[in-house]
Amino acid sequence: MCTSIIEIVPAEGMAKRGDQWFPLSHSVVAYDHARHAPLGDVITLDFYNTGLDAGARAGIELTLETAKELRAALDRAIAAADFEEAEVRGKGTVLSLVRAA
Repeated sequence: MCTSIIEIVPAEGMAKRGDQWFPLSHSVVAYDHARHAPLGDVITLDFYNTGLDAGARAGIELTLETAKELRAALDRAIAAADFEEAEVRGKGTVLSLVRAA
């Protein structure tokens, strides 16, 4: 039974096929039967560019547990990057030493 669970979002970044990098235009996250991995249902991540040939795609099939671990790792990395960006760009919270009148 197909789950029909799919999310498509615009993507900005790069992906690699063979020894060549290509710019991304979209990302797809889906949950359905594995096509290549010897597993049951999987989370599939596809990164592609609609303006290039069909080979401009990087695909991954992950178990649900692995996808959850990846999501947690992404959440940690994003939080650390947000903190770093705030520090570098001076966007961190600044405590006021002057009391408003």
